[in-house]
Amino acid sequence: MSEEQDQARPTGAEGGSPSLWSNPAYRIFLGVQTLSALGDSFSYVALPLLVLHTTGSVLQMGLVTGLTGVASILTGLFAGVVVDRFDRRRLLMLADGARCLLYLLIPLAWISASPLWLIYTVVPIAGCFSMLFQVTYVTVVPAIVQPDQITKANGHMYATYAVASVAGPALAGFVASSAGPAAAIGIDAATFAVSALGVLLVKFDGKPRRADTADTAERGSIRNEFLAGVRFLWAHPVLRPLTVLLSLITFLIYGLTDLVIYLVKDELHHPDTTVGYVLTAGTVGSFIASAAVARVRKRLGFGVSWISAFSLAGVAVAGIGLSGSVPVIAVLMTVTLMCTGIAGISSMSLRQEVTPSHLLGRVTSSFWTIHTALGPIGAAVTTAAAAGAGVTTVCVVIGVVVMGIAVTGLLTGIARPYAADRPAGGVA
Repeated sequence: MSEEQDQARPTGAEGGSPSLWSNPAYRIFLGVQTLSALGDSFSYVALPLLVLHTTGSVLQMGLVTGLTGVASILTGLFAGVVVDRFDRRRLLMLADGARCLLYLLIPLAWISASPLWLIYTVVPIAGCFSMLFQVTYVTVVPAIVQPDQITKANGHMYATYAVASVAGPALAGFVASSAGPAAAIGIDAATFAVSALGVLLVKFDGKPRRADTADTAERGSIRNEFLAGVRFLWAHPVLRPLTVLLSLITFLIYGLTDLVIYLVKDELHHPDTTVGYVLTAGTVGSFIASAAVARVRKRLGFGVSWISAFSLAGVAVAGIGLSGSVPVIAVLMTVTLMCTGIAGISSMSLRQEVTPSHLLGRVTSSFWTIHTALGPIGAAVTTAAAAGAGVTTVCVVIGVVVMGIAVTGLLTGIARPYAADRPAGGVA
C-alpha cells in the first residue's frame, strides 16, 4: 500500500474522528430528511383518501398510487444525469420547493371545487421531484460526513424513513378524519417548505467534483451519460455481481408483504387489525438494522455482512411460510426486514464510498433502475403462484432460492474484503 493510499484510508473512532452529532450540517440534514420522508408518507395516504372521498372509486385510488410509482421509475432513468450536472444543494431545494407548491395547489383548489384533474396532474410531477430528491440526497451524504461515518449516517437516514413510514400514514389518517384529506395535503406541503428552508442551513459543497478529463469524455446525450453509470457498475469487481444478485433477490422478495397479508388474512383467517400488527412489528427490524449496521459492517466487512444478512433473510422467509403462528410470523418479519435493512444500508454506503463524486448520481440511478426493474414482475409471479400453490410452498421456495443466491456471492468479488472495503481514495 502506498503512503498516499494509507493517508486516504478513513480514520476510525480511535483515530479521533468527531461524532456525527457534533456535525451541525449533518444534524440539520438529518432533520431535513425526516421532514421530507414524512411528507412523502403523508401524501402516500392523503392523496388516495382525497380521491376516495371525492369519487368513491377504489379504481381511481389505485390509479393515483400507480401514477406516483410510474413517474418515479421514469424519473430514475435520467435523475442521475441531472444530479451529476447541476448544483446539488439547489436540486434539493428545488425538489422540496416544487413539491410544496404542487401539493399546496390541491387544498387551495378544494376550498371552492373538487377538480380531480388537478390531482392527476400534480401527482406524477410531484413523483418526479420525489425521485430527484432521493437520488440527490444519496450523493450529498459523502460531502457532509467523514468517509468512515457514511455507513452510520445511512443507518440514521434509514431509521428516519422507517419512522416516517409508520408515523406518516397514522398522522395523515388522523388529520384526514378530523379535518379532511385536503387539510392533510396542506400539512404535507408545509413539511416540504420547512425541509427546503433547512437545506439553506446545511454547509457542504453542492457541486459534483468532476475530473477535467471526465468532464469532456462523459458529456453527451442523456443515454450516454446514463450508460456511464452502468459502465461503472459493470467494471467494478464488487458492484457488478452485487447488482446482478440483488436484481434476482428483488424479483423474489418484492411481493413479500402481499404474501404475508394473504397468509395472515386468508389462510390463517385473522382480521385486518392482525395484519397491521404483523407489518408494524416488521418495521422494528428496520430500526434494529439502522442501529446495528455500522457495527456489523465494521466487524465483519461488507462481503460477509451482505451475504450473511440475505442468507438469514432467506431462512426467515422460509420460516414465515412454514409457521402457522401469527406471533412467530411477526418475529420472522422483523428478522427479514432487519437483514434486508443491513444489506441495503451496507450496499448504499459501499456505492457512496467507491464511486467518484462526479459519477455518483448516475451510478445511483443506474443501480436503482436495474435492480428494481424485475421487482413488479416478481411480485405478480409470486402472488399468482401463491394463489395456486399456497403461501407455504411459495415462501419456502423463495427462502431457499434467496439463500442460494446470497451464498453464490462467496464465488464473486463481493466476498473479497480488499475490494469491497477499500476507501474512496483507492478508486481510480
